[in-house]
Amino acid sequence: MLSRQIVRWISAATLLVASAAAFAQQAPDQLVKQVSSEVLDAAKADKSIQAGDVQKVSALVEAKVMPHVNFQRMTASAVGRYWRQATPEQQKKLQDEFKTLLVRTYSGALAQVRDQTVQLKPMRSAPADTEVIVRTEIRGKGDPIQLDYRLEKAADGWKIYDVNVLGVWLVENYRNSFAQEIGAGGIDGLIAKLIERNKSAGGGKS
Repeated sequence: MLSRQIVRWISAATLLVASAAAFAQQAPDQLVKQVSSEVLDAAKADKSIQAGDVQKVSALVEAKVMPHVNFQRMTASAVGRYWRQATPEQQKKLQDEFKTLLVRTYSGALAQVRDQTVQLKPMRSAPADTEVIVRTEIRGKGDPIQLDYRLEKAADGWKIYDVNVLGVWLVENYRNSFAQEIGAGGIDGLIAKLIERNKSAGGGKS
């Protein structure tokens, strides 16, 4: 019985390593297409996600999206020049609360998913590029939604560090509001504001 369990663990580990290696070798546009399609397909198949279940969305994001995001860079860029002034504990709190905020926002978007598909736009890049922009459209009923991604090349594959929705880059958008909060109440003030916003966010289960 023990030997069978060990074999299962080894098999699972081998599949994970193989999967990670495959993602590392993927072109950035194909990575975005695959991750986006998997998330949309999962949302279409799960009534809880369509109902706005934040826990379900969080689990989906953790499994499908977060392995391909440089979330520290995303948070640091959103906080801007104040990031270096934050203590390691403050940085961790900022990352945790910013992530919760984005997941709650994401849950609202995924609750609207019905028949949408992802279409890639032509990408201009060279093999030596270490940063690229992948442009996509989410198509379904109504007008297509522009959704673009900034990615950087890391040792274990391409990582997303910013997202553009309808012409607005997420990091830049939050940087402006975060700077105002920090100016008014310091880094702890921003953390407190994020905690308050996440606790008061409605429309989903927490």
